[in-house]
Amino acid sequence: MSDTKPFLCGPQQGRAIWHFGSLVVFRATGEDTDGQYWLAEMSCNRGYGSPVHVHSREDELFHILEGEMSIEVGGQLFNATAGSSVFLPRNIPHSYKAESDTVRTLVLGTPAGYENWFVETGTPAERLEIPAFDPSTFPDFGDVIASTQKYGGQVLGPPRD
Repeated sequence: MSDTKPFLCGPQQGRAIWHFGSLVVFRATGEDTDGQYWLAEMSCNRGYGSPVHVHSREDELFHILEGEMSIEVGGQLFNATAGSSVFLPRNIPHSYKAESDTVRTLVLGTPAGYENWFVETGTPAERLEIPAFDPSTFPDFGDVIASTQKYGGQVLGPPRD
């Protein structure tokens, strides 16, 4: 029998993290779901994106709430607009990039665990807004790569142009 309990995460609730120029608000974590999944709302500005990377432990799903993102999965490029969902299976390299002035997306990871990487490499958000871009606040990239590996991920290359 599972110890999972029903819960409500209201509009202004959740653990908020500033992560490399984005606002990530966790609406559910592995702690909430008995390790089944995590769910985060991510907000970012044009140009924000990830390096090409791969996860060995979890699948991800991006659902675009506002704006437009390009998401490359296994060499296939998806232009995802509001209302679109893109599935990113584990063990397939992927990257993403914000193509509109602002983007708001839900990101689901299953099983849970990788959400702890965001907490480990980000900082608690002081406000529920996208942080101002400040490269001096970014952690050492070597540390980021090492921490990704700790969670079963691997950085394979720089972000797409």
